[in-house]
Amino acid sequence: MEGEEVVKEFKVQAVCGFGVGSSTLLKMKLDQAFRHHGVAASVFAGDVGSSTSTECDVIFTSRELAEFLTPKAKCPVIVIDSFVNKAEIEAKVLQFVKEYGA
Repeated sequence: MEGEEVVKEFKVQAVCGFGVGSSTLLKMKLDQAFRHHGVAASVFAGDVGSSTSTECDVIFTSRELAEFLTPKAKCPVIVIDSFVNKAEIEAKVLQFVKEYGA
C-alpha cells in the first residue's frame, strides 16, 4: 500500500552436518534473537551438503563447517562457537543486521 514501509525479511539458514540436530537447536536460538531485536527473519535448518545451493541471505554454522562453506557460499557465513550461548548468538545477529541492513 502507498505510504507503508517495506520491511525486509531475512532468509536465515542454520547449518549442521545433517540438518537435523544441532541446526534445529541453532534455528530456535536464531529465531529468538531476531524476534527479540524486532528483525523480520525466516529461519530454517539446513545440512552442509545442500546449504550453499539453497537461497538465503546468511548462513550461521559451526567453525568447522564454515571453513568448508565459506568458499562456496553466495552469502555471508557467520561462525557460532556455541549454539547454546545466547549472548554470542544475539551479538552476531546484531552485527549481521548492522552490516547488511534491515
